[in-house]
Amino acid sequence: MSNGSRRNFLNNSWIGLGGLALQDMLSAADAPLALKPAHIPAKAKRCIFLFMEGGVSQMDLFDYKPALVKLAGKQMPKAEGTVGEIATFSAAPNRVIPPVAPMRQHGQSGRYITDLMPHLAKQVDELAFVHGIKVDNNNHGPAVYHTLTGNQFPGSASIGAWVTYGLGTENQDLPGFVVLGDPRGSTIGGNGVWGNGYLPAAYQGTLFRNGDTPIVDLHRPGTVSAKQQREELDLLKWMNEKHSAARSNTGDLDGRIATYELAFRMQSKAPELVDVKSESEATRQMYGLDDPMTEAFGRQCLLARRMVERGVRYVLALHGAGGDRWDDHGDVAGRVPKHCKEVDKPVAGLLADLKARGLLDETLVVWASEMGRTPFDNNLVTDKPGRDHNQYGLCMWMAGGGVKAGATYGETDELSVRAAGNPIPLRDVHATLLRLLGLDQDRLTYLHAGRYKKLTDIGGSVIKQIIA
Repeated sequence: MSNGSRRNFLNNSWIGLGGLALQDMLSAADAPLALKPAHIPAKAKRCIFLFMEGGVSQMDLFDYKPALVKLAGKQMPKAEGTVGEIATFSAAPNRVIPPVAPMRQHGQSGRYITDLMPHLAKQVDELAFVHGIKVDNNNHGPAVYHTLTGNQFPGSASIGAWVTYGLGTENQDLPGFVVLGDPRGSTIGGNGVWGNGYLPAAYQGTLFRNGDTPIVDLHRPGTVSAKQQREELDLLKWMNEKHSAARSNTGDLDGRIATYELAFRMQSKAPELVDVKSESEATRQMYGLDDPMTEAFGRQCLLARRMVERGVRYVLALHGAGGDRWDDHGDVAGRVPKHCKEVDKPVAGLLADLKARGLLDETLVVWASEMGRTPFDNNLVTDKPGRDHNQYGLCMWMAGGGVKAGATYGETDELSVRAAGNPIPLRDVHATLLRLLGLDQDRLTYLHAGRYKKLTDIGGSVIKQIIA
C-alpha cells in the first residue's frame, strides 16, 4: 500500500477536522527532523560540542594566575562568596598547588595557554573564552547533567535534542544529533546526557560506536533484499501509524517510526561516513591518527568534521572515561599532561581543517567540562597532590560560526577560585550557544506537565561580548 493510499484510507476513517489533525500528525511523524527556519539570522548552522568529562583544571590550561606560583605550598585564604564544599575545604588546612607547566602568551590576542597544548596555542586567535562560569552542583553526575541538559537532575532534554528540535537537520539520511563516545567507557549519566527528555523521541542523540560498525545491526542481512526490507518497513509503518492515530501521547511511537525509516536510509550512508581511510595521510596526521596517544580522540574529531560536512546538525564528542577522566584529585602533575596530549592535536586539527574547508564560519565549536578545579589540595602529606571539584571556576571556549575570535568574557579572582565579579550562570552560556545557532531561547519551548520548558529554564543572558 502506498503512502498516499494509506493516508486516504486513514483520512476517510475520520470526519472533517479529525482527519486534518491526523494528517498533520503523520506528517510530523514522517519527518520530525525536516529542516526548519532559524528564529534569528545566524552564521552558525551546525555545532560540534567537545566535552571533557571529569572537571578540567582551568588554572593548568587557560587561566593564568601568577599568584599560584607565589603562594605555592602555602595555606590559601578562605574563598569568599562561596558555599558548601569550596567554602569548607578552602578554610580547612590546605596548600596551594602551582600550575603543572608554564603558561605563555600566543597569537595577536596575547592569550595565555599552557605549554602542554602547543597545537591549540597556534589556533588561539580563533577562540573566545568565558571564565568564572558557575554550575549548580559540586558533584560530577549533577554537574554533567547541568552542563549538557541545562538541569542538574535526569530527565531533561539535552542541548543537541533542543537544537535538532528547533532547527531540524540538513541531511535526512543521517541522524540530526550524533554522539561520539570515548572508547574507554561510558559517560557519567549514561545516555541521559544526550537524551530527548520530554521532547519527542526522534530528537535524542544517536550513539556511534568506534570501529567500522558504528551502529549495531546497521547492515541488512544477506538473505533479505532491499525490496523485501522496504516492503516490510512500509507494512510496519502503516500498522504503527494506524495504532498511533487512535491514541494520544504517542511521541515514543512516532519517534520509533522515524527511527526505522532513518535506519533504512543510513544503511547506504553511514558506512561511507565512518570510513576515514578515504582521508589523505596529511589529514590523518593533522588529527593525530598516527599516534596511539591521540588516535582515539583524533578519530572522534575527524568524524565530527565529516558529519557536519554532510549536514549533521549537532555532534557531541566525549573525552574522558573511568580512570582516564579529567578528575585529578591526585597526581595532577602527572595526569594533566596525559589528558592534554590526548586532545591537543586532535582539537587543533579539527579547527584548522574546518577553516581550510570553509566550514568554520558555519560551524560552532564548543569546548566544555562540567566544572573547574580548586587551586589547593587538602591532603598535606602526599607527594603527588591533586585538585578538588570547583563548581565556581568552569572555563569554556567557543570558536567558529558567529563567535568573536580572540574575545574574553569574565574573569576569576587571583587564585582562579570563582568569578572576580558576579558569577556567570551556565544558562547564560546556553543562551549564547542557542543565539549563535539562530535560536531564541524564549521561542524554543515545549509544553510539558503544564509548563513551557526551555533549555535555559528561567532564562539566561546572551553573552554579546563573544558574538561577532
